[in-house]
Amino acid sequence: MESLTLPVKGMTCAACQARVQRSLEQAPGVTAAAVNLMTNSASIDYDQAVTSPERLVQVVKDAGYDAVFAPAQSPAEADRALDREQDADFRSLRRKAALSIALGIVAMLVSMPLMTGPGHVAMDPVMRWASRLLIPPLESLLPGMFTLSHDTIRWGLLVATVVVMTWAGRHFYTRAWTALRHRTANMSTLVALGTGAAFLLSLVATVAPGAFESRGLLPEVYYEAVILILGLLILGQTLEARAKRQTSQALRRLVDLAPKTARVRRDGADLEIPLEQVVRGDAVLVRPGERIPVDGRISGGASAIDESMLTGEPMPVFRSTGDRVIGGTVNTTGAFELEATAVGSDTALARIVKLMRDAQATRAPIQRLADRVSAIFVPVVVALAAVTFGVWYLSVETAPFIRAATAAISVLVIACPCAMGLAVPTAVMVGTGKGAELGILVKGGEALERAGALETIIFDKTGTLTDGRPAVSEVVPSSGTTSERLLRLAASVERYSEHPLAVAIVREAAARQLQLGPVEDFRAVAGQGAVGLLDGDVVVVGTPRFLDEYGIRVPPLDGRWANTAVHVAATGEYLGRIGLTDTVRPSSRTAVDRLKAMGLQVAMVTGDVRGSAAVVAEATGITDLVAETLPEQKIAEVKRRQSESRVGMVGDGINDAPALAAADVGFAMASGTDVAIEAGDITLMRPDLNLVADAIALSRRIVRIMRQNLFWAFVYNVVGIPIAAGILYPALGIQLSPILASAAMAMSSVSVVTNSLRLRRFHPS
Repeated sequence: MESLTLPVKGMTCAACQARVQRSLEQAPGVTAAAVNLMTNSASIDYDQAVTSPERLVQVVKDAGYDAVFAPAQSPAEADRALDREQDADFRSLRRKAALSIALGIVAMLVSMPLMTGPGHVAMDPVMRWASRLLIPPLESLLPGMFTLSHDTIRWGLLVATVVVMTWAGRHFYTRAWTALRHRTANMSTLVALGTGAAFLLSLVATVAPGAFESRGLLPEVYYEAVILILGLLILGQTLEARAKRQTSQALRRLVDLAPKTARVRRDGADLEIPLEQVVRGDAVLVRPGERIPVDGRISGGASAIDESMLTGEPMPVFRSTGDRVIGGTVNTTGAFELEATAVGSDTALARIVKLMRDAQATRAPIQRLADRVSAIFVPVVVALAAVTFGVWYLSVETAPFIRAATAAISVLVIACPCAMGLAVPTAVMVGTGKGAELGILVKGGEALERAGALETIIFDKTGTLTDGRPAVSEVVPSSGTTSERLLRLAASVERYSEHPLAVAIVREAAARQLQLGPVEDFRAVAGQGAVGLLDGDVVVVGTPRFLDEYGIRVPPLDGRWANTAVHVAATGEYLGRIGLTDTVRPSSRTAVDRLKAMGLQVAMVTGDVRGSAAVVAEATGITDLVAETLPEQKIAEVKRRQSESRVGMVGDGINDAPALAAADVGFAMASGTDVAIEAGDITLMRPDLNLVADAIALSRRIVRIMRQNLFWAFVYNVVGIPIAAGILYPALGIQLSPILASAAMAMSSVSVVTNSLRLRRFHPS
């Protein structure tokens, strides 16, 4: 199974997004697809044996939109390309909006002489109001304008309108035509129908005014309305484009953390080369104050490293020879040399950028409601506009055709479903960006939405509630065995394991300067222990249950034993146990208290013995404790609780990975194993369990913003369409102007994006 993100051009509203989504989902070989209107992209999971990126690009093109496959781009390059495209779109839209609105204002003023004829009835209520307000001062200031013939004014307005329609507003008509060719409809369809109807009516009045006069009608033209409608819609798109750039600021800041060049030592010479030319194994020199260009291990020197971009911790961390450093972090004091271990898209920063991009391209489940509505929305609006025209035409006596056209155009323009398409992805984009700033990396919109609905949080113990740096507190050999032999055998086997307890045992053996032996046939069982062949003896290290599988009986522990115990046996003989203690994280008690205050149930499920687990549970305020569990028992415990509530799991080790994957939301500690991080839905970038509470609080805020956006997007249309159709006219004499309808439609999209941008001010309590 392969994953692919395609940039998609030409989408303007929820209807466009829904069409591309359906086309991709129905394509052979596609297992999942998520189309995002905010990022103008499609994230696709597909079977490479059935389809290919080139075929998927063609699927998008067959749907009426454009896509380009760029396999060579790194995440950073893709984001810079997206930024350049967004900047270019913003500048282009800004120019078009400025010219269109300026020409619209001029057209409105120039149209004033057309309002002075006897029997004139303005199509647009805004123009009726403007004529009463502006004609007297204009006649005083520009009397020559009122001496021009009406034909001259109409032809001049026609030229200005054609300029705006073919240059500034051209994309509305080309996209509407593309949609028509593919037998679908979208926002551009509504704009093209509304403004096209007004333009054609005006064109006939300009070219063949006799067709109106022979029927007792004045040859009215509505060019100023067409220009201003397009201008206001483009202004809305301009503001929307500007807001889109703001929603991706957090991601842009991450991308910009990587320096453009690196200083490497090759063949005895120090060279400054582009970052893209650094390869694994290069010796990279880092001076004080510089950003570290790539991931690596320090091979010479030492320094204090500011890792706040990853961890959020403001205090620099001392790193010396052998320590791992991350590209994008800042070297504050000393100079050092590092060996590059990860470059390009393999660096931690690049993976974080990719994770954020993927998350922002995914869809939250709440989006499905907007998708279902948008699938039928445009055809329904066209039908409503036709009904509106018919009702007005048959109901009014004065200028029925003109009034009917006004109302129908207003319905078409005000109903453009842009806000519905932006309601959810804007909140996801801003929310995931804010999460990254807080040290919370979310894999997608679905996890983001689910986190806010959690009711139970299960914590692992070692490396999660505790620091994960246990230390050997005592070595208890059985009779006939020395402490040194017990520790040497255990450390010889455990040095091949990644478990924190194994690391502590090896560290203690090194401190005692014990000589470790070579081990053959090593095997580790997650959550239980390890076994290997040493000096002809089968050495078994782990839990009582693990030793029991090898026929070794472990004596029961003293009831006062509160340490974590690792038992050791060799060739079927029990040799003793090693006691280890681990420090409870300072944030654990605060985090548990916060989660309880937020209404969540908190439990600890650990593979450790009950005695040591109970000590940690008491220190953190957890009363719900399940100890001595295997990985499969952790899964069973998660599923048992899922029958009663929605469950989140917090862990860091390989033995936690299955439970993280089984939970409704898995929270993985970034300090843990890659397997755990891969299995989790949310990664906590620093060892602070308050981030669990922060993630849930952020999720709840994001979901609230999504619901607000969808509510106002729907309410806007539920209220706006009837007003545009003229529901207020019988009682209040109010008929909505197409110009005001276009302004309202533009502002609805901007309001949704602006509401989402409020998430940038989110601060966890």
